[in-house]
Amino acid sequence: MTTPRAVWRFADWVLQLDTSGSRPIFESQCTTCNDSSEASDGKEVPELWCLRHAGATGHTGFRAVATSFFRATLLERDGAG
Repeated sequence: MTTPRAVWRFADWVLQLDTSGSRPIFESQCTTCNDSSEASDGKEVPELWCLRHAGATGHTGFRAVATSFFRATLLERDGAG
């Protein structure tokens, strides 16, 4: 008699925006020199950094980076599977 080496279970997962923790985090990056603003929970600080950086360096291209957080949750199955 042989014993099974592995058991496979299939499960359904859902990915949702995680609102229990941090709000989205915003940053800006210069596309010329790759310098970047500090991270902020609002857009104002990174946007102001862009304007100051442009004034100080003459660089005019920027990348906006917004980081959101997600949580994966295992869905319950109805009945025995």
